[in-house]
Amino acid sequence: MPMVLVDAVNATERANAQATFRVLPRMTKHEIREHLQKIYDLPVKNVNTVNYLGKRKRVYGERKIAYYKYRDYKKAIVTFDDSIQDLGLGVKLPEVEAEKVNEE
Repeated sequence: MPMVLVDAVNATERANAQATFRVLPRMTKHEIREHLQKIYDLPVKNVNTVNYLGKRKRVYGERKIAYYKYRDYKKAIVTFDDSIQDLGLGVKLPEVEAEKVNEE
């Protein structure tokens, strides 16, 4: 089951860490939760889903008009447990950080 990470937000004092995935429209909340817990060992607290219809397009030719549509998709917003504070997005290299401090 393909799951594509779209966005991630680290935990703050008031809110838990969240990640947004793009999943297949037929996946349910329970399947998404089990997939993340069993394969990636992530402590999932809550899963919310939103269904999106693909955009419809129209192309004008010389003799006729062609219609097509993008695929439908589902977006899953996953809230993690309190045990995850940082999702690990972005890399801070100590050498680069030290150079920035020395330059200032």
